[in-house]
Amino acid sequence: MLLEDQRFIHEDLERLEQGISDRVLDDPRHIRDRLNRDHQISGFLDRIQQQSKRLLDIYNDTEGLRAKEIQSISTGDPFDEFYKQLNEIKDFHRRYPNEPVENLERAYKRKAPGEGESATAEIDNLFTGEEAYGRFLDLTTLHEDYLNLPGVQSRRITYLQYLNIFDQFTPPHCPIKRPEKSTDQYFSYVGRLADYLEGFLRRTRPLDDLDKIFASFGSDFDRAWQAKEVPGWGEEKQAVGPAAPVTEGTGEGTWCPACAKEFKNDNVYRSHLSGKKHVKAAESRAAQGPISNGSAKSQVRGTSAAKDLKERAIAEREYRIRKLASTMETVRSDTRVNVERKQGMTERERQQELDALFADSVDTSLRPSGADDESDSSGDEKIYNPLKLPLAWDGKPIPYWLYKLHGLGVEFPCEICGNFVYMGRRAFDKHFNEARHIYGLKCLGITNTTLFREITGIEDALKLWDKMTRDKKKEKSGGDNVVQMEDAEGNVMPEKVYYDLQKQGLL
Repeated sequence: MLLEDQRFIHEDLERLEQGISDRVLDDPRHIRDRLNRDHQISGFLDRIQQQSKRLLDIYNDTEGLRAKEIQSISTGDPFDEFYKQLNEIKDFHRRYPNEPVENLERAYKRKAPGEGESATAEIDNLFTGEEAYGRFLDLTTLHEDYLNLPGVQSRRITYLQYLNIFDQFTPPHCPIKRPEKSTDQYFSYVGRLADYLEGFLRRTRPLDDLDKIFASFGSDFDRAWQAKEVPGWGEEKQAVGPAAPVTEGTGEGTWCPACAKEFKNDNVYRSHLSGKKHVKAAESRAAQGPISNGSAKSQVRGTSAAKDLKERAIAEREYRIRKLASTMETVRSDTRVNVERKQGMTERERQQELDALFADSVDTSLRPSGADDESDSSGDEKIYNPLKLPLAWDGKPIPYWLYKLHGLGVEFPCEICGNFVYMGRRAFDKHFNEARHIYGLKCLGITNTTLFREITGIEDALKLWDKMTRDKKKEKSGGDNVVQMEDAEGNVMPEKVYYDLQKQGLL
């Protein structure tokens, strides 16, 4: 009964569109409910694509079954065909009496809190407690893996420093050299980091076309790799002079052809001859027989090709990590602030904050939808803030000790920003790289903004800029007007150097 399937799919598509429109009109307050709504809409969109594809296959009618069914209905006695299909339906339900019937009217309808909406439990399983429903990154495990990489073990980098440099793979921020990046440990690390960032984006942005974004990352990397413009993976500088034979080491020690390894100490070389690794390598070498010059060259080419493929895979993952980190710059900065804030809290306060987060999400999910306005007004009235403390992410005043710790009561005015007052040292230091301060400097005619940090007065900034321009002009004019002198041997030197050498009797 293809016509019934066709009608059913059309009804399903309309119900899906209605379910999506009902959820789009809803504006949840809590981030957990927003993610729940977005994931539900994403699931509905996927089902729309599946059902639309199935409907197109029915309309295309490649096997001609739909045309046969229409012909059987339109020709002959219609009651015969009707009772025939009715008997098929009865026979089906007689064979499967407990077959559930899908009610499309209730399938995509938003359920009340008491009707068992189970999608929020799936959202709880998608994120860790540190991620706070996608508000922050959780890179603690990857930070431990990074500290165990070769080249990093001697440097103890804190988690806060790692949040600043996890997408930087070139010196001086990354101490890992290019030969050390070819190890399996580093390859596994960058793979896990890229997979985590990609999965985090999929969990927090279910309605974005992420496949298209990831495909653009791949095409951009292919172009950059062909042009050898990938940072840290350019052409290696070759040593000047004839190349030494690779298979014979440096020539300073004893070479073991079976292990393809050079030993500087003869005692170490003799002791390794009885080892299992050397015996196994010698047996495999003897089984292969003598290697000709052509086969040796082909092995070298094969090794070089395998090395190039591995380097390309590692460079592709590093490039993808940079792109993913740039798209999550806001989440990254929020994570740094959250880590700094938690470092000043005790374990008890952290647990209380985590419990309050889950309790707030449960309260918002169980609250009736009609009581939102009343809860807003009552919640505003209950906030008691006589000290005018700043509000935290949950809408409640921050603790007074945290207010004093960060110095949020200290005012920092900036005349360049139009006498804007920044509360606290953190906001003041951060504003020098923001658009407001940079725009104020450009209005004064100052282009090099990096040298004007900690300068907030217009007069001081103009004086410093005027001094810099004068020094630059003086240096340029001084270099152009240097008087050249020549001694008896034809050596040319500046006038000051000439007279100094003449006074010392060296000319």
